[in-house]
Amino acid sequence: MHWPEAALAFERSGSTLVWPFGAFEQHGPQLPLLTDALFAERILDHVLEGLPEELPIWALPTQIIGLSPEHRGFPGTLSLSAELLIRLVKEVGKQLADQDVKRLVLFNAHGGQIGLLQTAARELAAETPSMAVLPCFLWSGVSGLKSLVPAAELANGLHAGLAETSLMLALEPSLVGEQRPLDGDHVSEKAAATPPEGWSLEGPAPLAWFTADLSRSGVVGDSRGADARLGSQLENALVAHWHRLFTSLMASSWPPRGDQRRI
Repeated sequence: MHWPEAALAFERSGSTLVWPFGAFEQHGPQLPLLTDALFAERILDHVLEGLPEELPIWALPTQIIGLSPEHRGFPGTLSLSAELLIRLVKEVGKQLADQDVKRLVLFNAHGGQIGLLQTAARELAAETPSMAVLPCFLWSGVSGLKSLVPAAELANGLHAGLAETSLMLALEPSLVGEQRPLDGDHVSEKAAATPPEGWSLEGPAPLAWFTADLSRSGVVGDSRGADARLGSQLENALVAHWHRLFTSLMASSWPPRGDQRRI
């Protein structure tokens, strides 16, 4: 956009900007460092291409570097501090609110910063009552994943496993290396990282885990069965899910904003 176009766009009822968030971190020996950022950007592009052009919804440039301290020790990984990422969201968000943007969606594809972006969104929303802030995670709530990915891998393939390797094979196969590790075992009785009963790496009673404690390759999961066909099915499921959600959001005036009790 040129600035006069932006001025008119943001004034429109329901004007919505979507900010893709990824990370720049190791994804095993077979996936590129920018995996999460690429996923967020490509899926969002496909979703927005499928929406009516007249809808007042646009994408911001992708935030490639995120919060990735759990992957320290693997060369190439870069991480912002939690404080800096929260400050970034708030500073950009306040400027958007000042320009009359009505909704800001944080479209995140990195599992390691879900909670942080929820916190950033809450802090931003407290200071910008005229703009709604919606922190979303790419893989959350997507119907059909259980029929595509085995339950054990869906629960425990936390990083660079079957799903992510397959999706990259569908989106950008030239970036995928030949190795298909099975690593980061934390569910078999013999594995030192297997949690006691009731605990898990991610779940109702989770651990702030670090990849180096679990995996030599950087993979936490099983990438051996990854293929482009599964990746295309995952891509279709993700695009359909977010197309449905953005369609319903843009057809509504939700959420309510600016109640005097919180200003």
